[in-house]
Amino acid sequence: MALEYRPARPSDVPECFLLRGETRESQISADGLKARGITVGSWIKDMQQGVLLGYVCLAGPKIVGFCFGDKNSGEIAVLALLPAFENQGIGKSLLSLVSHELRALGFNRLFLGCSPDAAIRSYGFYRHLGWHSTHTFDLAGDEILEQFLEGSARQVP
Repeated sequence: MALEYRPARPSDVPECFLLRGETRESQISADGLKARGITVGSWIKDMQQGVLLGYVCLAGPKIVGFCFGDKNSGEIAVLALLPAFENQGIGKSLLSLVSHELRALGFNRLFLGCSPDAAIRSYGFYRHLGWHSTHTFDLAGDEILEQFLEGSARQVP
């Protein structure tokens, strides 16, 4: 089945919200997201107010992966993919699309939270793509990784 990438729409949020709980690792259920202050309504509101930008990957009519970034901070807020669609370059493509959009907004440095456990796939995935540890952690215990976009000078925060 052919894959299609397109900018995310507010109408995609309910499906993305459910997909987040179906990932292989780092699953977060609807209740888990709600406990973090993230609901379908808040996610849609952030998109409508221009805080979040994102891309989805579709296989037919079904969203199989998505990535969202924060237009105010340069944070990659989430990258999620259904297990059956792993190892096909989808995550890398989605991350690249969002990174490109954030760079167009003027960001030279992007950051994200990632499991510090080397046994978790995302640990190696981001590092393979050039993300580096800041040696700091967020409140959820995730390690903060950063990437300086091509053509930008590395600056110490």
